[in-house]
Amino acid sequence: MGYVIEAVARPEVAVNNCDAGFPVHRIYCVGRNYRAHAREMGQDPDRDPPFFFTKPADAVVADSASIAYPPRCRSLHHEIELVVAIGKGGFNIAAEAAEDHVYGYAIGNDLTRRDLQAAAREKGQPWDSAKGFDASAPVSAIYPVSAVGHIRRGEIRLEVNGECRQRADIDDLIWSAPEVIAELSTLFCLKPGDLIFTGTPAGVSAVKPGDVMKGYIEGLGTLTNRIT
Repeated sequence: MGYVIEAVARPEVAVNNCDAGFPVHRIYCVGRNYRAHAREMGQDPDRDPPFFFTKPADAVVADSASIAYPPRCRSLHHEIELVVAIGKGGFNIAAEAAEDHVYGYAIGNDLTRRDLQAAAREKGQPWDSAKGFDASAPVSAIYPVSAVGHIRRGEIRLEVNGECRQRADIDDLIWSAPEVIAELSTLFCLKPGDLIFTGTPAGVSAVKPGDVMKGYIEGLGTLTNRIT
């Protein structure tokens, strides 16, 4: 059966050294998952359990693509993150089995309209407009586990115009990637094609048109995008 309107193509992310793409089902994000970032956002990292928000699948932006500065925003922030690409779905996944569900890893940038997020937080409103806008999820090519193994530690860094803004180690995550997968799978039935942004280190700050953001995670290459 066809459709009554034109169907939108399914979003996809490139896979390193592969002609086939990774079809994106959903994008889940973890909030405040590095202690230093939680503190800079005014929270207590030692007591907060993981919490999640989402972005639409078509918010993905490829490496090297330009990104238009979003409308109704006066403070656009970068947030560099390790992204987990789910290859096998499941519900109530045990943490010790979580890595069996991972297809690969990538670099992501959780772009945030910080002024809209602050206004929503003050009023107790949801973050959708601050987090889930068009082109808010730049993602590098995915590196399959078969090629790089599981990313449990290593430098994560973001530069703007060559200046380092964020730097940490993946091992600094409050909740590790397997723990995040396990917790998330108690709330949603994970599907092949899901992407999980695992949280950002301290140092988030504003970018403006003309700025070039370059993200790096050890073993995963780089993610570079220009704000236009």
